[in-house]
Amino acid sequence: MLLTIILQAAAGLPQMGGAIGAGLAAIGAGIGIGLIGGHAMDAIARQPEVSGDIRANMIIAAALVEGVALFGVILCLLAIVL
Repeated sequence: MLLTIILQAAAGLPQMGGAIGAGLAAIGAGIGIGLIGGHAMDAIARQPEVSGDIRANMIIAAALVEGVALFGVILCLLAIVL
């Protein structure tokens, strides 16, 4: 009796964990891209002559962060569905 109640209560845990994981992945990507942009602006302010190189590196780094976050969100959504 007690075991069935515990199992029924734990049935929604994977969905909740997937939703929390997807939210954390999105928040982490936002923080990461914000830090990349802020530090790139600081670097451009210090050395404006290399702004093109800094901007290119910033876009590449932001794309990598966004890709990892998208991968994390997809995995979390798959955990919810499956």
